[in-house]
Amino acid sequence: MPTLEQIQAKLKKLQAQADVMIARKAQAAVDQIRELMLKHGLTTADIEAEAKARRAARGAGNGRVKAAGAAKAGKTATPAKYLDPKTGATWTGHGRAPGWIVNAKDRTAFLISGASEMKAAAPAKGGKGQPKGAQPPKYRDPKTGATWSGRGPAPAWLASVKDRSKFLIEGAAAAAPKAAAKTGKAKSAAVSKKAAAKKAGVARKTVAKKAAAKKAPTASRKAAVKKAAAKKAPARKVATKAAAAPSAAAPQAATAEASA
Repeated sequence: MPTLEQIQAKLKKLQAQADVMIARKAQAAVDQIRELMLKHGLTTADIEAEAKARRAARGAGNGRVKAAGAAKAGKTATPAKYLDPKTGATWTGHGRAPGWIVNAKDRTAFLISGASEMKAAAPAKGGKGQPKGAQPPKYRDPKTGATWSGRGPAPAWLASVKDRSKFLIEGAAAAAPKAAAKTGKAKSAAVSKKAAAKKAGVARKTVAKKAAAKKAPTASRKAAVKKAAAKKAPARKVATKAAAAPSAAAPQAATAEASA
């Protein structure tokens, strides 16, 4: 097996051979160029002048193209909103999203500082809903210094914590009691409404019971009157029968006396 010194020596020889071959090819190209120059009566000054003219023409054409492009860009271009920190590519936020941001759930990490500041300063439309864009941090991890705005999925260092008030930043901690007071007032108002509704329902039920109690005696009285009338009806029939019996017996007695 060859050693490192032997390999390096072979490399030097091969490099020397390559240099000789390159020099021969260059000399052949120079000889060919001289022949062409002599044949057409050209000098190096002619070649340089022609090259300068071509460069000037190309520069003028590129300048016109660049000026036209700049004019179009000034009319229609919108400022970049997102930036890829790895490649430096940008995106305005309009049209189809590029591949480096299309699968990102939270695009605020790619926001350019100017765009994020404008988002934070712009008020929400109508004052409703959560503001879009980067939000100020609300929670901080005292160990690592990582922060979280309170929106979206909670990070791992805060996801399993029940009492998150320990991780609140000072400004957010000062705002938290106010929010709790507002929610407490709303809850108390809802409880008072429910209590009032229950009282109203109980009052209605008591009124209905009283009305039913008032109607009940009238119904029982009507039933008693019906029963008494039903009892009196047979007695009246018996009395009429008894009155009819003496009137029928009177003619019979009269006939008996006549026969005697």
